Amino acid sequence: ARTLPHLETQPAHDVLEPCAGLSPKPGATVKKALILSAIAAFGFAAPASAQANNFSFFITSSGPGDGANLGGLRGADQHCQDLAYAKGFGDVSWRAYLSTIAMGGESAVNARDRIGDGPWYNYSGDVVAQSVDDLHSDNANLTKESILTESGDMVNGRGDSPNMHDILTGSNLDGTVSTAEGHDACANWTSNSDGSAAVGHHDRQGGGQNPTSWNSAHGSRGCSQSDLQGTGGNGLYYCFAIEANQQEAFRDE
Repeated sequence: ARTLPHLETQPAHDVLEPCAGLSPKPGATVKKALILSAIAAFGFAAPASAQANNFSFFITSSGPGDGANLGGLRGADQHCQDLAYAKGFGDVSWRAYLSTIAMGGESAVNARDRIGDGPWYNYSGDVVAQSVDDLHSDNANLTKESILTESGDMVNGRGDSPNMHDILTGSNLDGTVSTAEGHDACANWTSNSDGSAAVGHHDRQGGGQNPTSWNSAHGSRGCSQSDLQGTGGNGLYYCFAIEANQQEAFRDE
């Protein structure tokens, strides 16, 4: 959080509005205005650029730090929510772009079905996709420069040190769950050891079956933090606001 600038303290009556029976000291109204202006300028609102542009998509700046054990979909969603909340955007619902396989009596889940309808905007206010179909087409605006964190930062890609371009998704190119051999979405995002999950390249380059894919480039080596880091990842993933088209009204309240 930002630190408020030092302000000279005054007795409480110095900043009260005039009312019956009370006459403020000269200059009190001006001092009150200065205090309110400072609070407005240095308060705890989200960044103006994100507020003004319907912020609804980001890549996590960090993962939980336990490999691909994200606490399941619920834990992954909560991490998205917590990161957004810390930046002033926790009053809308955020969902992790992650798929899960059918396991333990639970049906498979497709990442594309859990992120709302769009459109989605990055931190800078740029549209990344108008709809779910648009998101999974060549029209999507998904590059290293446009896939920004909740703070508006770019994430290291191929050629940077360390490379962190492997982004967890567990998905095929179309956003459905990947059931390729060995893929189990790291035990549906609860494993930090055995297993594998489909990952994408947020910088749209590298190796694998689909090296330029943002969501389905290849499978991970394993599910531990060291496994993810060893092939150019860090346990990061994408987050989408499911009420993306409702946030402008919310921000204007």
